[in-house]
Amino acid sequence: MAKTPDPVELTPAAEELLRKLRADHGPLMFHQSGGCCDGSAPMCYQEGEFRTGESDVLLASLKVEGMTEPVPFWMSRSQHEVWSHTRLIVDVVEGRGSGFSLEAPEGVRFLIRSRLVSP
Repeated sequence: MAKTPDPVELTPAAEELLRKLRADHGPLMFHQSGGCCDGSAPMCYQEGEFRTGESDVLLASLKVEGMTEPVPFWMSRSQHEVWSHTRLIVDVVEGRGSGFSLEAPEGVRFLIRSRLVSP
């Protein structure tokens, strides 16, 4: 039986940025909602800074080389229904997004790329 691929992966650039943010801010987490503006972009917070609840789904606990703890990746349940047949790839691009994501002062932002997976 084939192993089901993880629903979320990180590019090397995303891993590098997460290591820097971890050194500056401590343990981290992602949350992706379906809101307006950059609400559909993954937001990176200090772990526990964004409250999750019944309307959220934990998609992955991302392991990053050089970090002792995984980075939880949460998504709003309604957004997950839309993205359920995709593999999410967290990447980094230049430019500031709007919002409270920890990478904003770095002049870059996290971005989701996606790839369809078989249902």
